[in-house]
Amino acid sequence: MSRRTVSLLVLGGALLLLLWMLPEVPLLVFAAALLGVFLHAGARLLRRVLPVSHGAGVMLFLLLLLLVTAGLGLLAARPMAEQLNELWRQVPAAAQRVSETLSRYGWGQELLERVKPGNMELPSGGGSTAFSALNTTFGALANVVLVSFLGLYFALDPKLYRRGIEALVAPSLRPRARLICEEAAVTLRNWLGAQMVSMAVVGLLTGTGLWLIGVPLAPVLGVIAALLAFIPTLGPVLAAVPAVLLGLADGLSGAMSVIGVYLVVQSVESYLITPYVQKRGVDLPEAATIIALVAFGLMFGFLGMLLATPMAALTLMLVRRLYVEGYLDHEPAEEQPVERPVILRG
Repeated sequence: MSRRTVSLLVLGGALLLLLWMLPEVPLLVFAAALLGVFLHAGARLLRRVLPVSHGAGVMLFLLLLLLVTAGLGLLAARPMAEQLNELWRQVPAAAQRVSETLSRYGWGQELLERVKPGNMELPSGGGSTAFSALNTTFGALANVVLVSFLGLYFALDPKLYRRGIEALVAPSLRPRARLICEEAAVTLRNWLGAQMVSMAVVGLLTGTGLWLIGVPLAPVLGVIAALLAFIPTLGPVLAAVPAVLLGLADGLSGAMSVIGVYLVVQSVESYLITPYVQKRGVDLPEAATIIALVAFGLMFGFLGMLLATPMAALTLMLVRRLYVEGYLDHEPAEEQPVERPVILRG
């Protein structure tokens, strides 16, 4: 067995072992790499107009993001807080109207009876449950901090970590490994660009559509729709829930109008915007997106669902380069017999 084969088997085996024993670690590293690609791309844009080094460009882009976020937060804090308070006030009233509507039907009464607080079974051991929730919260915050610092380190010196990956394979494979790493970064960068375009379109169309039909808090609902559009398939459903509840203020017709807005927006995003930008960026089929969402969600939970689409784009690129082009295409095509024309003699 050659060193090339051994190096690939060791690298693949180590990755599979890590996914089996500590599945969260590769996902966090991938999330950090995605953040690093985003910061690196922003630094490249800044360096086109500013004569600064790469490291300075990354730090300037990060500082610019923080300043823009803080500025928008200061400008929009008061109106957003007022709208969120109004949303918090109106949603319970809308939920009450839903309850009154369901109580008119037998199946609705049974459903309401099951979800009453007194009829729902609560887990025993309140102290341990609270401790678990607290531990989960701190664990999530620790993961956010870890991903942030790792992403910053990846963006500041990507060549260092690329050389580390190259060192894990045989010398004869290192030029190809370098090309694969560079193409992986391009794939993730293209996916990020396509995703941001889709999120912006969803937020703008949703907010505008809800405003046109008179739904209150349309800007807040548009922002929610844009943020949740990062989660494919499930995100739009979650974003539509508060809007539908608010639409019930005008009765069933208002709720149906809200549902119509979300269906139109998602149709435009799914069949026009996303296919166009994703085909141009990463060439990711819609079926592959749905399969990846289900598979990674079942295997790795919410984090896997959140990262399913970029991981599917990267996996598709790796399969194409390493398996199809690197292995299957090396076999010569089977020669087809040449059919001789039949000459009819009269």
